[in-house]
Amino acid sequence: MARVDVLMPQMGESIAEGTLSKWLKKLGDEVKRDEPLFEISTDKVDAEIPAPSAGVLAEIKVQEGQTVPVQTLVAVIETEKGAAKIAVAPAAPVAAAPQPAAPKPAPAPAATSTVLPRPSPSSPDLPKGDGAETAEERLRRKSTPLVRKIAAEHHVDIATIPGTGFAGRVTKQDILGVIERGVTTPVSVPAGTAPRSPLPVSGPVQHPVVEAWPGDRVEPFSKIRKITADHMIMSRRVSAHVTSFFEVDYSRVAELRKKHKAAYQERGVNLTYLAFIVKACAENLRKHAIVNAAVSGDSIIYRQDVNVGIAVALDWGLIVPVVKRADELSLGGLARAINDLGERARTKKLSPDEIQRGTFTITNPGVFGSYAGAPIINQPQVAILGVGAIEKRPKVVTLPDGTDTIAIRTMGMLSMSYDHRVVDGADADRFLADVKQALENFPEGAV
Repeated sequence: MARVDVLMPQMGESIAEGTLSKWLKKLGDEVKRDEPLFEISTDKVDAEIPAPSAGVLAEIKVQEGQTVPVQTLVAVIETEKGAAKIAVAPAAPVAAAPQPAAPKPAPAPAATSTVLPRPSPSSPDLPKGDGAETAEERLRRKSTPLVRKIAAEHHVDIATIPGTGFAGRVTKQDILGVIERGVTTPVSVPAGTAPRSPLPVSGPVQHPVVEAWPGDRVEPFSKIRKITADHMIMSRRVSAHVTSFFEVDYSRVAELRKKHKAAYQERGVNLTYLAFIVKACAENLRKHAIVNAAVSGDSIIYRQDVNVGIAVALDWGLIVPVVKRADELSLGGLARAINDLGERARTKKLSPDEIQRGTFTITNPGVFGSYAGAPIINQPQVAILGVGAIEKRPKVVTLPDGTDTIAIRTMGMLSMSYDHRVVDGADADRFLADVKQALENFPEGAV
């Protein structure tokens, strides 16, 4: 009789826990693979989680309303239908602070991303020695070659790091976070090998304590605010931030919007300035590959996909849904995707995949009236574009006869912060110049 563990999934790169809000199946129910099994809620995403395998819901480990860390065992599915009678009984009381389950053998392989096959005795992922490796240790060691390389360079034992990636894997963010906090765990070095000195790193984030005065209201960081704060500080430490500013004449875009906006609205799409900006960026990210890259140790990863993240300001924080393969979409397709992702971000209806794997980010504080800003890079990307307020301003223009005059034009600022470790000023400015050119001369046929 095969058993499949159902785990609390990772609902985003910065999400460490989730709340099981509702069970869609009862104990003893038959379930089909990919059939909705339960609903979860996080600070960023509400989603239905599908069953990883067909079978019978044999055990429920986490009750409705309980919040647990990612990769916590939520339920068990018996994959041999009818192999055993499942007694439907009241759930046992849930402890206030759930303890991790005792290590147990890994389940049999199944066609699901939440279940890992047991490695063979000769598998290089298994530790050498007489001790049996636990399922948790095996999950942690299932990291990527890049993570193992970084761990080796800094003498960090991956098995000691709580992985937040899919199926408990230690991600690049996990290993960099440990290094950022200055935490290192000695690892064995082969005899006769001189160990490398780990690179110096900054210590843990220390927020200064300030005295509260009479009448002040003191409110602890929310979970999402703490995550954002730590991520922003980490980004500042990791990347050498430089920001370039370009002024853009949006008069051509304003003309096209006025001409085509009604037709788009009839199709249920709001044609915004942001759609034009995303279109111009997506087309030029392919041309300027270094702006669409990531830094990996001493290497540069040139991303094949152009996945543009759009920062969305919410009442409870910030989220960045991602338009996948944005360079392959038309202006209408981009406008529809931006509208859809923004609306579902505000209603917590995004799926986990829709907030991950971004390669370039755009933030639009201009909607609140900001003239320009210097945004912080969204790691592990190397650039982020800030969109300033778009409004009518006086501008000197040259007439066809060569004389200059002052005219009213629709203007706005674009600012891009970039990682000077790999993106030189010339690279950034060439990209921004091409984006500016694309917006100021947007073709009619592309609308």
